[in-house]
Amino acid sequence: MADAALRLRDLVGQLLGVPLPVRIRAWDGSEAGPPEAPALVVRNRRAVRRLLFKPGELGLARAWVTGDLDIDGDLYTALDLISGLVWERGEDARTLFQALRDPEVRSAVRGLVALAGPPLPPAPPPEEIRRARGHLHTRRSDKRAISHHYDVGNGFYEIVLGPSMVYSCAYWEAPEPGGTLERAQRDKLDLVCRKLDLRAGQRLLDVGCGWGSMAIHAAREYGVSVVGITLSQEQAAYARKRVADEGLTDRVEIRVQDYRDVTDGPYDAVSSIGMAEHVGAERYLEYAEVLLQLLKPGGRLLNHQIARRPHRDESAYDLNGFIDAYVFPDGELAPLGSTVTMLERAGFEVRDVESIREHYAHTLRRWVTNLEAQWQRAIRIAGPGRARVWRLYMAACALAFERNRIGVNQVLAVRTAESGASGLPLRSRTWN
Repeated sequence: MADAALRLRDLVGQLLGVPLPVRIRAWDGSEAGPPEAPALVVRNRRAVRRLLFKPGELGLARAWVTGDLDIDGDLYTALDLISGLVWERGEDARTLFQALRDPEVRSAVRGLVALAGPPLPPAPPPEEIRRARGHLHTRRSDKRAISHHYDVGNGFYEIVLGPSMVYSCAYWEAPEPGGTLERAQRDKLDLVCRKLDLRAGQRLLDVGCGWGSMAIHAAREYGVSVVGITLSQEQAAYARKRVADEGLTDRVEIRVQDYRDVTDGPYDAVSSIGMAEHVGAERYLEYAEVLLQLLKPGGRLLNHQIARRPHRDESAYDLNGFIDAYVFPDGELAPLGSTVTMLERAGFEVRDVESIREHYAHTLRRWVTNLEAQWQRAIRIAGPGRARVWRLYMAACALAFERNRIGVNQVLAVRTAESGASGLPLRSRTWN
């Protein structure tokens, strides 16, 4: 009798203490659970072993990346239902199988072990980064982390990001149905340029320049000279070609360079869009101090950065297991208040903070749509495991922004002159 799904449903429900909100479809063809819900497809016993040896998020991620686990039905609905059992349970989800003093837990674990088969831990998928020993956020470790994330083929990012090649939150006026991703990304770049008050003849440093979109836009539309820096060789080569194709080589220089090694200031303005998440808490004050020293008095910084919700006990913060292992190695999210405090400690005057959280949810959903529309091409370029990583990562992040689990903010800060002059108008915003 094919009953693996029924056994899984009952055992996992017993373990969690609540019924599973999704259907289970098992390797023997059996199904169990709410008929109207998306199905969690458990393709083989190996998926169960992965969860037993790495309970919680990392085990689920490994099973997903390898294809041992899949979803049949709406991906966003399934992730929303599952998130309450994994991500929102916090530490309880990660230590679930350690609570063996509970007879119910012991009984459920024994049942899962019997169902999983021979108790050998499956090897992690090749897409999982292998950790090097040493301190985080050294020049070497940062370069390695950036390479893991970005050097997977520019063609893959062309699929996901579309023609704009901007890998950060877009700025939407009308996400549905008429707004296009390309227009929203152009509006974001222009918003940054206007906040920085860029003018012809000025110098802009674009920290974490990606594939060159901000540098090209600022040089072409505002007549500034731009230095863009990245740690990714593939990004730099791509950006240089785009700059040459635009005829902007006299105004845009793309370097493979760490922000700590830039010595040719002062600049009139600095843009840091989606880069500070890589800096890390230990290095953040240094990052802010370096950027301050690279600016002229009166110069502006636009820091565009994802933020997490603060914890009551900040020492309890830990890196997200799935994202750290597969997407952004060593990436750290800080609460908005911590970011503002560090910028002020470095000597900046923070003049404006704008939350654009909902905009990132719209952006991520468009990226997922782009990836799904060219799924087979994405697999050919980056491999099935990498494509599955990105589909899961972007869909889960879209939900996180929608549910206010994380946010994204543009912080405008100034290296205010000794006289106290900031150079900003008395009313710098227009509210609808």
